[in-house]
Amino acid sequence: MSRVPAARPLLIVDAPSLLYRAFFALPKSIKGSAGTSVNALLGSANLILREVEEHDPRAVVLCFGPDAAEYRVELYQPYHAARPPVPDELAPQFDAAPDFFESFGWYSEISEDHEADDVMGSLAVAEEKAGGTGLILTGDRDMFQCVTGHVKVLYLKTGVRGGELVDAAEVKRRYGVPPELVPDFIALRGDPSDGIPGAKGIGEKTAAEVLGRHGSLEAAIEGAVRERPARVSGALMDQADELRMFKDLATLRRVKVRRPRDRATNFKRAAKAAADAGMGALAGRLEKAAAA
Repeated sequence: MSRVPAARPLLIVDAPSLLYRAFFALPKSIKGSAGTSVNALLGSANLILREVEEHDPRAVVLCFGPDAAEYRVELYQPYHAARPPVPDELAPQFDAAPDFFESFGWYSEISEDHEADDVMGSLAVAEEKAGGTGLILTGDRDMFQCVTGHVKVLYLKTGVRGGELVDAAEVKRRYGVPPELVPDFIALRGDPSDGIPGAKGIGEKTAAEVLGRHGSLEAAIEGAVRERPARVSGALMDQADELRMFKDLATLRRVKVRRPRDRATNFKRAAKAAADAGMGALAGRLEKAAAA
């Protein structure tokens, strides 16, 4: 009996996460033909190309959005407040990224009012509803909430080459909760990178145990009086409204997105774009891939 080939996934890329990661991983002295830094563009291209080679996606879409959407800052002023401004050498690379990667045959989905996380989550939902599968390439663990039977995360971890495939079982192993409870978990444990402090006196292990007993943050708040030790019940009761707000912050919003059509990586055009940008070594690799 012949085997039906597996559906090719949609590769959904956290563009800000990759650009930041590449910028700080590679020296700013890597400059292009215009004499400006291209380290973030070069590093991001290499990261994405590795996953293209590994997973043969039906299309690649890079997602962009503001660092801190207004609706989240309005909910909680300290949200992302401690993050430093975009470095001077990185800002122009952010601006150049959509056009540069369009030359690779990759789509860009840009939102002016929703964060890239929201865009990625919405694309993953659209892909699954259409009967497809999705891979989310990111260094942000908040995206674990998107994992389903048809959507997985390729998690970029410092010091590890390529994305680690994270499915529902791996989310449960890491956090002690299923993907759909990740926002509840973040609300209790907190997330320093986003400026979310979480519940006082409740760490990662306790957060998972509380959610394991109750099944959701709301149920844990309702049953707080029966929780032990007292610091846990106290935090759930005293911070009830705040914890609900933290969960709201951590929960992705739905954005109207268009499901991209199949589009293969255009290695020939990508090689020319890389050469024009002064990325000689990358252009050479892409030329070989085009010839193959």
